[in-house]
Amino acid sequence: MNKKIMSWSIIAAFAGFLFGFDTVVISGADKTLQALWHSTDFFHGSVVMAMALWGTVIGAIFGGIPTNKLGRKKTLLLIGLLFATSALGTSLANSPWVFAFFRFVGGLGIGASTIAAPGYISEIAPAKDRGRLVGFYQFNIVLGILCAFLSNYLLSDIGENSWRWMLGIQVFPSLIYSFLVFGIPESPRWLLSESKIEEAKEVLQKVFSKDEINQFIEEVNNDNIATPSNENIFMKKYRVPLMLAFLMASFNQLSGINAFLYYAPRIFGEAGLGADVALLSSIGIGFINLIFTMVGVFLIDRLGRKILMYIGSIGYIISLSLVSMAFFFHWTGIFVPIFLFLFIASHAIGQGAVIWVFISEIFPNHLRSSGQSFGSTTHWVLAAIIPSLIPFLFSTIGAGVVFLFFAIMMVFQLVFVFVMMPETKGISLEKLSKILIKK
Repeated sequence: MNKKIMSWSIIAAFAGFLFGFDTVVISGADKTLQALWHSTDFFHGSVVMAMALWGTVIGAIFGGIPTNKLGRKKTLLLIGLLFATSALGTSLANSPWVFAFFRFVGGLGIGASTIAAPGYISEIAPAKDRGRLVGFYQFNIVLGILCAFLSNYLLSDIGENSWRWMLGIQVFPSLIYSFLVFGIPESPRWLLSESKIEEAKEVLQKVFSKDEINQFIEEVNNDNIATPSNENIFMKKYRVPLMLAFLMASFNQLSGINAFLYYAPRIFGEAGLGADVALLSSIGIGFINLIFTMVGVFLIDRLGRKILMYIGSIGYIISLSLVSMAFFFHWTGIFVPIFLFLFIASHAIGQGAVIWVFISEIFPNHLRSSGQSFGSTTHWVLAAIIPSLIPFLFSTIGAGVVFLFFAIMMVFQLVFVFVMMPETKGISLEKLSKILIKK
């Protein structure tokens, strides 16, 4: 693998670290903030906890605009600044509404990053390595999740304002990321779509021979010429990639993954574990997530996307059914953490490793950002709705019913993988367009 492409991919993928850290860091402040501001379960869940997710929805809906208009690189830089602003603002907030506003700003960064970072990497990556390189984004997400759990644990006993340090520490990686983005080039596929041929050649000269550059430009330009500029992803010819993105993103959240990550200590508490044990179990979740994401990234270009989704779907069904039974039959102690570790492993090797790779592959070059925006928006609308309901649902219908619902949804995911999902391993982006688009 070309070292420069590897380096550029790793830097772009670091947006995933900020995504993961920002998503989960709130879990350490969950109950403290509810007690501090005397919030009801509904207000706490839907405003304080979920506002970042609503920001993510807006970032996902509109993130395709700067990604298309400004380019991938400038959008990645903007994302770093949004995360830094959010971290500083939430750490200094003195009311739930100010706190929620700055969490919303961080959500904008998350939503935009799910479009710009995977899209950028998929556009610079060779077909044979694309799954692995885009998989770095997911690896960084789970690394950020682990670091957030670990950071929360280490900062939990430093005083009554420990929650401010938990949230504020993200300023530092955000600024480091923004600095690193200055060193990467713009996506050559985006430059060609903007008719900036000489600039695209300058980028390509760093990684390709002259013959490879000419072949690359010819293939991309032929694809651009064959597709009118006034098209949109909702045209009938794009119904297959549109439906694939919708279902992949929907099932990702109907597994309950974000609900669990946001409320891991609370869920462990519901299972009868003490506060310290709950936080330590959350760190264990982070380690399991990281290890099995590494396995998924290693296998995605070897076994393919579908095989990983089969493994993950079956693991989801088993683990979520066991978690549901544990709450129904009041199994306490070590049972729930073990079942949830299995759930996280199933997610990491399946949906976690595949979703951002798959959605970044299935749309044509000129509609990639719009298609990713649609898939990401679907993902984040559900990611906002489901976690915001968790405190209310746990206190009304109970955790057992909630996890049973997630298990049933994963049966439907298994059917989707078997019936509809195509294999995209090792196929160039331009060839995938020809396969998936129905003229």
